[in-house]
Amino acid sequence: MTKNKPKIVITNWIHDDILAEIEEFAVCTANRDRTTPWSREDILERGADADGLLAFMTDTVDEALLREMPNLKTVSCAVRGYDNFDIDACVRRGVTVAHVPDLLQGPTADLTLGAIIALTRHMLSADRYVRSGNFEGWRPHFYGLGLAGTPVGIIGMGGLGRAIAKRLLACEANVMFHDRQVDRVRIDPWDTFEGTTLDELLGESRIVILALPLVQETHHLIDRDAIAKMQPGTYLINPARGSVADELAIGDALKSGRLAGYAADVFAMEDWRLPDRPRSIPRDLLDATDRTVFTPHLGSAVDEVRRDITKAAAYHLAQFFRGETPDGAIGRAAASAEAV
Repeated sequence: MTKNKPKIVITNWIHDDILAEIEEFAVCTANRDRTTPWSREDILERGADADGLLAFMTDTVDEALLREMPNLKTVSCAVRGYDNFDIDACVRRGVTVAHVPDLLQGPTADLTLGAIIALTRHMLSADRYVRSGNFEGWRPHFYGLGLAGTPVGIIGMGGLGRAIAKRLLACEANVMFHDRQVDRVRIDPWDTFEGTTLDELLGESRIVILALPLVQETHHLIDRDAIAKMQPGTYLINPARGSVADELAIGDALKSGRLAGYAADVFAMEDWRLPDRPRSIPRDLLDATDRTVFTPHLGSAVDEVRRDITKAAAYHLAQFFRGETPDGAIGRAAASAEAV
């Protein structure tokens, strides 16, 4: 620590006022570039002696990094899903990890609904048609799939799945879900839903939405076998994690027509912790311009939401260095807090 203040490394750009708040209790080494996240080498060059780390989706904290940062005491993650962070390794080394579980669900659900409508109503293709100069007025083109009465299956009924379901119900979709840990959910005071099996959901849905974390059991949950169980012409939507689905299998299914379309805000190339992750998006997906809608991980990309997420992560740091258990603690620190 410097002058009794902890040293904190901030790996990605944050709002100026949030940085100022952290600087009230810590000495900060912060990335001020909005386009380039710091690599592991950058982090170690600037903060091998750091006491705290404010980390983001682009970061991976594993045993190797922890060995190179022997003074590290806490990692505050400005994310909801923390599959890029080795919690067991942090626990072994006494490093407290915290995340922000509740602020990303609403904006991600909004984006998911937008992606569904853009994909099933052919909005991108229609936009290109209008801009081409060939549009001369209404024609019976671009007929798509409406949401009212359409069977929509959500795999994963945590906070994100419920937020998506609530929006779909407002569109009068016929919502079903599968979750290995949840049998029944109440979306609002009037709607209670019973879960179904994965096979039933895949076979009955016209739109399948992935809303579950990336863990060993969910890696490539949607593979060739799962796609074969879907109705021909099903739409697949992925706002969760890229590697929950097999992107190569999806590319083949788009070419064969088994899938009518695929919308994604996440890609396997982003799943940094997986040693065999691809380094790019498969060309078959990128080339399927009439049957895909892709966004560059915009789920929580609402300015005030990102401010609130970073503010919460900064508060977790402040809590830790005051000797408190951070509100978003996971791993051993969370277990200790629950015991109290």
